[in-house]
Amino acid sequence: MRIDPKQHGWMTAPETLAVMAALGEARFVGGAVRNALLGAAVADIDIAVPMPPSESLALLTNKGIKVIQTGMDHGTVTAIAGTHAFEITSLRRDVETDGRHAVVAFTDDWAEDAARRDFTINALYASADGEIFDYATGVEDLIAGKVRFMGDARRRIAEDYLRVLRLFRFHAWYGKGEIDAEGLHAAAEAKDRLKTLSAERVAKELLRLLEAGNPAPVLRVMAATGILPELLPGALQLQRLERLTELDADNFFPRDAILRLAALLPDNEEAAHACADALKLSNADRLRLEQALGGDRIKAHVSAREARALLYRIGVARFRDKVMLQWAASARGANALKFRMLLEMAANWQRPRFALTGRDVIQAGVAEGPEVGRVLAAVEDWWVEGDFAADEGALRGRMADILAGKA
Repeated sequence: MRIDPKQHGWMTAPETLAVMAALGEARFVGGAVRNALLGAAVADIDIAVPMPPSESLALLTNKGIKVIQTGMDHGTVTAIAGTHAFEITSLRRDVETDGRHAVVAFTDDWAEDAARRDFTINALYASADGEIFDYATGVEDLIAGKVRFMGDARRRIAEDYLRVLRLFRFHAWYGKGEIDAEGLHAAAEAKDRLKTLSAERVAKELLRLLEAGNPAPVLRVMAATGILPELLPGALQLQRLERLTELDADNFFPRDAILRLAALLPDNEEAAHACADALKLSNADRLRLEQALGGDRIKAHVSAREARALLYRIGVARFRDKVMLQWAASARGANALKFRMLLEMAANWQRPRFALTGRDVIQAGVAEGPEVGRVLAAVEDWWVEGDFAADEGALRGRMADILAGKA
């Protein structure tokens, strides 16, 4: 079997050709080959070479290609050609593993390198001219939608416990039908070892899983086997997540992993906070979860005036997240037009400018201090409740009334 380079621009790009020519005996490996065979987009280009990293470093440098020593101990360097980055890894075999890290030795045996990879569909190699090298049943499994471990599933998982999560992630993206029984049993047996992994590695896998077309069936299996509670304790809303993925597909919305994670969690800030702690999410993602799940829900029948007030107070991003979560929690087909109208309103929202500042309040005779903020907030609340209709003159009149005790 071959891949036709003419059908895959990443293979014939000048940068790719330069890197491959500099390395000599080199093959594309893993996701690039897998996705090319599926006709899917290729994002990352990984290359395998039958030489130690010091040699690949020298070959690239001699051709004037910039090289970053990404992980020399593990055989990896990154070549920068033009605007493209290529991860180049020496063929390896595992000398020692502990479920989190591996001590490796370099080899020139392609089959030996393939044997240490996680799944058959990832143990695929392709030469620069597109010839496929399959050292197991990778092509067959890819066509069948079967995500199977290379060799013994328990052994592969014991080498790196993150492979428990990778089994589910890859099945969500590439699998068809039931999850491979041997792999599933091995993953369930190793679920208590997930706590030995770094939260960052777990979060990365879980978020990639959530970006699949429909991750809900896989998550249900993870819940049934006791794996999901190891990651996200508490009552999870799998039905709401599944509905959200349907909305994404029906409306061509982007697959948003953080929003999908929010859909999965209970509707309270405490759950969001606990999840963010467990996964060590970024401050931005933590805040987004807490804001999406905390506070009141946005109902489909909210008036346009109320929606504008909410957009002003909570912002477009939080408004949209809350609308999507409420839509996903609703029955299929219920209020779909109203939810779409709310999203359209958010997409076209232009925040009006409040004309007064604290300086205006001070100039009206209020001494600097907390009272300035109180008066300003009272005027702004009146303006928002009036659907932003009052102009600057009316705002100053309202301020004068408040200061005079007439409001």
